[in-house]
Amino acid sequence: MRIEGGTATNTDPAGRWSLVVPLKPLARAKTRLAPATGALLRPRLALAFARDTVSAALSCPDVADVVVVTDDPVAGAALAALGALVVPDAPGSGLNAALAHGERAVRAGRPGAPLAALNADLPALRPAELSRVLEFSAAFPRAFVPDAAEIGTTFLSAAPGVELRPAFGGPSRVRHLASGAVEITLPGIASVRRDVDTGEDLRVALELGVGPFTAGRWAAKAVGRDR
Repeated sequence: MRIEGGTATNTDPAGRWSLVVPLKPLARAKTRLAPATGALLRPRLALAFARDTVSAALSCPDVADVVVVTDDPVAGAALAALGALVVPDAPGSGLNAALAHGERAVRAGRPGAPLAALNADLPALRPAELSRVLEFSAAFPRAFVPDAAEIGTTFLSAAPGVELRPAFGGPSRVRHLASGAVEITLPGIASVRRDVDTGEDLRVALELGVGPFTAGRWAAKAVGRDR
């Protein structure tokens, strides 16, 4: 089902959202960025993206907590310092297994909370735009946001008591549509859709306006201090 525009209100006033953010070990993250950034800067940017994503999510008034699923000790420490709860990627079986693991961690602590999976590579994420997505999603059992290319997915939600059933990776938009999740096409949520995989994606995100961690890392590169 495809939804064009509209608004929705969370019917559970006590049920702020828990977000699950998966993150690969930095040594293996964002490999498609290497041609544009170089091998040294690539993992540092991957961490900067995640820090800006988590920081923006935690600044959103609709978000109660952020659970990061990662086995990377450097990333885990940096994201925990921002206020995220970090859990190890115990399954070690890829993105969707990590999200299911994070979902179980959230349900164990907050069984009545709505939850959502959020990509870790949204460096331009704005709390107000995320809030619009969350408020809209609250009207549906499951909902998702397609990426800017309308091929992948950047966000997938599940209401309390509803299984997340993530199908991220590659052409995940069609898989989430086929699974019955509502596609969110609200205007004005470009920052929620702008994930970064390639040099061109990064250029567009920089034009949109990235958070301080990514901006600082990219500025250091520009003056030759980070290559």
